[in-house]
Amino acid sequence: MPIRLALVGIGKIAQDQHIPALQANKSFELVAAVSRSGGIENLPCFADIGDLLASGLDVEAVSLATPPQGRHAIARAALEAGLHVMLEKPPAATVSEVADLAARARDAGVALFATWHSREAASVDAARKWLAGKTLRSARIDWREDIRVWHPGQEWILQPGGLGVFDPGINALSIATAILPEALLLQSARLEFPANRQAPIAAELSLRSGETPVEAAFDFLQTGPQSWDIVVETDAGRLVLSDGGQRLAIDGAEVSAGANEEYPRLYRRFASLVRENASDVDLTPLQLVADAFLLGERIEASPFSF
Repeated sequence: MPIRLALVGIGKIAQDQHIPALQANKSFELVAAVSRSGGIENLPCFADIGDLLASGLDVEAVSLATPPQGRHAIARAALEAGLHVMLEKPPAATVSEVADLAARARDAGVALFATWHSREAASVDAARKWLAGKTLRSARIDWREDIRVWHPGQEWILQPGGLGVFDPGINALSIATAILPEALLLQSARLEFPANRQAPIAAELSLRSGETPVEAAFDFLQTGPQSWDIVVETDAGRLVLSDGGQRLAIDGAEVSAGANEEYPRLYRRFASLVRENASDVDLTPLQLVADAFLLGERIEASPFSF
């Protein structure tokens, strides 16, 4: 029998990614939406998680695609009701919130899946396998995109808890922590905050993976060509992972990859976790962002408006 699932938060990412992935996955039956701003055609829509739980609708799992601020309360209510929970990235507003949810899922005997969709990009697995056993010399992350194109009018991203440029930048950190053979540790950070905002619009991080220096630059004001690239120099050549993990090249030669199925792969993994009553909660990318806020030098930048 398919897992009866409700999708919480019907915004752009839900419309673009979650709904198509769910509709194509026979392990799930999408039975309801939870949103104050829009629903899903031909499905009941509830204003909040409390209304869903009180309705008596037969639901086994929820997938949360809401902004991270306030997500802990939604997930906690679902877990306490015995539902399995999948979390869009970043999994919550703070590291401690996710740790609390992981403990509650364990106590309740249900699945909790903190997802990092960019780890499921087409070439990430191949990059990790190629780097294994190599001597790394340096790595560089460039994650530059136009906030007005990719997040039009999404004020929450630049509010406290919205992560600012780390909302896309955490995707790069999720990939880097998956492909680099040793733990990624922050050394220093420089964060640019618009004078009228509470989250950074740009950031530069210096990190280290073992003895390998790793430099990262994140920019939310990139115009023209956008870039989501990771370059690793090794004793066996240069690895370039581009387009957010979709494309891989070794010393300039393209390595063929399969179809890019980030969200279908996430939902296949979630179905497996639900059947096993198991959890998959990796806090590492969120912890690195928290470390950047702890160590980062704060620079005031020009005011920003959408």
